[in-house]
Amino acid sequence: MPIEGIRHLIECHCVLPQFRNRTPALYHKFIVFSLVDDDKVQQKLSQCNNCGIIHKIVDLCKSEIVHGLEEGRSLRTIEDIKMSLPARLVEFLTQQNVDISTWEYVEFILDNKFEKEVIISKDDKADIIQLKILHIKEDGTFKVRTETRQDDIGVE
Repeated sequence: MPIEGIRHLIECHCVLPQFRNRTPALYHKFIVFSLVDDDKVQQKLSQCNNCGIIHKIVDLCKSEIVHGLEEGRSLRTIEDIKMSLPARLVEFLTQQNVDISTWEYVEFILDNKFEKEVIISKDDKADIIQLKILHIKEDGTFKVRTETRQDDIGVE
């Protein structure tokens, strides 16, 4: 089975300011990109986008806080990833202000010459969901499209 790339949520121990007085505590979650090889997640370090604490990703949706490592200078950044992507794609992803997991996923798709779609943004209003999707072809070309979906949940 080939290596797969997946984006998944990690829970930190920090709380966003708007949820500080909430009981029970609502901990911050952030998206990370991981490689999965033979159903096993490759361990890596990721930094919380709220408090900056470093997490060791140990499985899908599971991490351990790394104590004593407050600065992750050896962690890859968006700027590092930009160097390996085509200029038009860098411009698009920068304009969309996507998180590092999206940058890593796009790089993985291009490096492995996959044809995949990446959801860039999602607007959810009432029962309508509007998606902006980046479609990457095997040859590295890409296009952006939008899709509107009707949310049937709650409709009788």
